[in-house]
Amino acid sequence: MMTAVGQKLVASFQKIHGKARPAIAISIFGLVASLASVGFQLSINWVFKLCYLNQTGGSFLHFALITLSVIVVTSLITGWLLNSYCPEAAGSGIPQAKLAFGKEFGFAPKRIAWIKFLAGVLSIGGGQSLGREGPSVQIGSNLASSIAGFLGVPKQGRRAASAAGAAAGLSAAFNAPLAAIAFVLEEIIGDLNSPLIGGILLASVIGALVVHAIIGPQPAFALLRINEPSWKAYLLMPAVAALAALIGVYFQRTSLNLRAKSVKFRAIPKWLHPLGGGLATWVIGIGVFAGTGHLGVFSLGYDDLTDALSHGMAWRLAALLLVGKFLATIVSYGLGGCGGIFSPNLFFGGMCGICVGGIASLFFPLTSADHVLLAVGGMSACLGAVVQAPVSAILIIFEMTHQFTLVPGLMLAGLISQVIARRMNQTNFYETVLLQDGHRLEQFMPPRDLRSWQNLPISAIAQFNPVVIEDLSEVGLKAILELHPYRYFPIVESGQLKGIVGRREVEVSLSEHRPLRVDPAISCPPGQIIREMQHHFIEETSGFIVLSDAPNGRVLGVVTLHDILRAQLAMSERVNSE
Repeated sequence: MMTAVGQKLVASFQKIHGKARPAIAISIFGLVASLASVGFQLSINWVFKLCYLNQTGGSFLHFALITLSVIVVTSLITGWLLNSYCPEAAGSGIPQAKLAFGKEFGFAPKRIAWIKFLAGVLSIGGGQSLGREGPSVQIGSNLASSIAGFLGVPKQGRRAASAAGAAAGLSAAFNAPLAAIAFVLEEIIGDLNSPLIGGILLASVIGALVVHAIIGPQPAFALLRINEPSWKAYLLMPAVAALAALIGVYFQRTSLNLRAKSVKFRAIPKWLHPLGGGLATWVIGIGVFAGTGHLGVFSLGYDDLTDALSHGMAWRLAALLLVGKFLATIVSYGLGGCGGIFSPNLFFGGMCGICVGGIASLFFPLTSADHVLLAVGGMSACLGAVVQAPVSAILIIFEMTHQFTLVPGLMLAGLISQVIARRMNQTNFYETVLLQDGHRLEQFMPPRDLRSWQNLPISAIAQFNPVVIEDLSEVGLKAILELHPYRYFPIVESGQLKGIVGRREVEVSLSEHRPLRVDPAISCPPGQIIREMQHHFIEETSGFIVLSDAPNGRVLGVVTLHDILRAQLAMSERVNSE
């Protein structure tokens, strides 16, 4: 019955006039993605309220036993779901959405959305110190891409759907459509002038309308209208921004170092890793709760952050919550939990601002507006340092508070945090995750016509950090297969190109304990133009060309047929948008 109904819906969609069809499709993508985002948010809040907030009225022992049971059960289910059905749904979800957009034309397996939704609700609602915004982006992007496929859009044409779904999901998650637009352009696409901007705008507006209709128009952090902050707050802002940026930098380093080590640690099955994060979070969270009565270490931490922004908080309490949340988030993310890093970093930054403001107020008076400015400046600085997307970080805080008087301070905090973050970390959080998983996304700015495209040097679309095989031992070959997902690898001996080998051949040679059968490599200098190389891609069954400084010389980079197709698709998208 559903199949027949689906066929009728697709047939009706295909009958719509060609010019109206894209706008209607984007509206569908935005509506579904934003409904999923709101449902995700409400589900997390319901689970957390049931399992944590409603348990605080009894004895401490009752609370400890209930929350321990909850975090153990939800962590075990999360680990089983992720490792048995969909490893791509682990972590934040933004790197995976970025990878799908950049390398797979927006296509990703349909199972990601529902696994991410269920595992995210259990992981975050069950108490792990993670955020819901990253998962909202991946869920929205994946749902939109899947619906596009249902409507007949081929795999290589789903970038518009993927970007629109991501924007709608983030817009609904934060109630921040402007920030969603900026973030998707800055981080997912990497091009503020992308021809997909029209669909992203429409989807973000739909996301905002949906969250207004279901939850209400209020901002994420409802603050009383504040007066203009004093000059003292602006003098203190560099210290707050620097501290918050350093917290963000070291959070990125420590959490991703733990993630890298946990991937290689085979003594404990991977599906049990989230349990380790859950237990560590529970120990830290229950300790903070016993001493303070605050639950900020668990889950999102938005209740404590909202209370601190609205009514203030003692700086010693803020420092304790900061340390507890920092440690809990590192283990929650590093050990394979299902959730994002937006909410925790907003929490870190807010507590940094409260600490600095509280200590400074011991020496000279600060107004309530000063304390709020320092807290939100820290939020923007910490998030901006981790994602290295300053425009998005500023817009997110502005839209989450609806306080225009905070904007100058947010801009100052953003400037300082970017200087520190870019000096200390070469790549942002999401790019580092992709590099750990063996993926490097190259940005390509397409030309405007076919002749210009064909006359580009092959180096314009090449990957200049190729993974080569130099160690032909079993240990070396197993390490290459484990760390890198590629289909072909150049073979290099004594710094010289000797050929290429396919992944399947490496696997067979390892299983049969025989030497590799190396195929000859097609190589060319980086200045060779694309028109002269196109026939080699047709003749070469591997679709793999090596850039070298001489025939069988030093390997400089590689170009795959996938790189060619991705670049041509980007060119066609630009042409069609004009």
